[in-house]
Amino acid sequence: MITSNANEKVKQIEKLGKSGKLRKEEGVFLVEGIRMFREVEPSRLREVYVTEDALAKYEELDGELELAKKNGAFIETVSENVMKKMAATETPQGILAVVRSEKYSLDDLMGENPFILILEHIQDPGNLGTMIRMAEGAGATGLLLSADCADYLSPKAVRSTMGAVLRMKIVVEEDLVKAIRTLKEKNVTVYGTHLSGKTFYDECFTGPSAFLIGNEGNGLSEEVSREADKLIRIPMMGKVESLNAAISATVVSYEVLRQRR
Repeated sequence: MITSNANEKVKQIEKLGKSGKLRKEEGVFLVEGIRMFREVEPSRLREVYVTEDALAKYEELDGELELAKKNGAFIETVSENVMKKMAATETPQGILAVVRSEKYSLDDLMGENPFILILEHIQDPGNLGTMIRMAEGAGATGLLLSADCADYLSPKAVRSTMGAVLRMKIVVEEDLVKAIRTLKEKNVTVYGTHLSGKTFYDECFTGPSAFLIGNEGNGLSEEVSREADKLIRIPMMGKVESLNAAISATVVSYEVLRQRR
């Protein structure tokens, strides 16, 4: 059992929780809690840390850890104090895992009938995680993120996805404009959410579609807006000018789902 916060494994977990650069270099991210742990494919588990209390509390956990070990994961028990040091949550559930991240290409986002969310400069990791979770619920085939978005594999973003990050195909691109043009070459219609657009209820989204969602405060940049085939907007009543980025993405995405059903 690891009982010291000075242990090298503990220090490494702390670094992984704080450094997006290190997570990218090692191709991993952290998952906390029994529910999220149970959603991870055993083959993707690199390390698992668990407290004795968690082992006693959760049925079948011994067997699940044994399966993870057979798939090559490093398993270790830790004290409650060490778990608190490693975890990003205020009241950890006693289990934390280092999970291998998946790498995808633009082609992987296409699916049978592409429905892609393109996110530009989303800054809040909680907002980003919410959009990833929503995208799965609405049936999106994948997400394309600009490189200046918050890190979708940060602990806060991962928690906000409620497990969707383990299943959704996500691509981060340095050159977002180039990536958008590549999608257009593949006959994907690109819609930009914009205050000067046409009411989105009047559009047909049953064919290959992608939707540009901009920064929480400033919306889409002019450079990215120009790449849209069509600009669309959500109609507003009262004196409200716009919605939160995550809510806007949700409203549009569920109209896509409604039409495709």
